[in-house]
Amino acid sequence: MARINIRKMQVNQEGTIASVKVGGELGRRLRDMGLVPGTPIKIQGRAPLFDPVALRVKGFTLTLRNNEADLIDVEVNG
Repeated sequence: MARINIRKMQVNQEGTIASVKVGGELGRRLRDMGLVPGTPIKIQGRAPLFDPVALRVKGFTLTLRNNEADLIDVEVNG
């Protein structure tokens, strides 16, 4: 399994969160939204200029700015 950050994932690509590389208030906010290691995600879409990115997490759609997506590593197949 390859490990990349969410920003580099393609639309409809799936993976499992491997790590969230931020602490403090932003880290807490990301964890509160369900972005914790072991959680499966799927990239649902991107805005026309690729920021933000929409992803499916635990049955709901969540959007992240690219600077937030850069902080989350995901294990993907292939």
